[in-house]
Amino acid sequence: MMKQAFEFIINSRKAFIKLIDGLTIEQLNKIPEDYNNNIIWNFGHIVVTTQALCYIRTGLLQDASSIEFNEFYKKDTKPTYTVTADEVEELREMAIQSINKIEADYAAGKFGNVTPFSTSTYGVQMNTVDEILITTIGHDNMHFGYAIALRKLV
Repeated sequence: MMKQAFEFIINSRKAFIKLIDGLTIEQLNKIPEDYNNNIIWNFGHIVVTTQALCYIRTGLLQDASSIEFNEFYKKDTKPTYTVTADEVEELREMAIQSINKIEADYAAGKFGNVTPFSTSTYGVQMNTVDEILITTIGHDNMHFGYAIALRKLV
């Protein structure tokens, strides 16, 4: 079951990358009127969030400071600078590589108990890393949907 979940996360992220690849750096950074974020923020947010939830909630990391770009894309942030093409490329690579690392760590049994928490998006309590990963599918695709909608405005 979890193998399919990882495959779905990877395939969803590949679709998001395809969307990004079809846009200019200006389009990725544009914040439409009456909105508080942009396409690249939505993408960066999914990249850092899954890592933070998997590694911090299981105690493998004490805080998110070692997760690259976390300060810029974590929950309750919004774009504060123009993202460069180099950063877009790095996020593209991290989107897949981070899930491959999480999958390897999962297979190696590195994820122990989760400090239970409720998601603000769905209001559902997460008690296991499996629940975090399954919820990642919905969270990633919600932000992909936002990006598709934003694309029409940029």
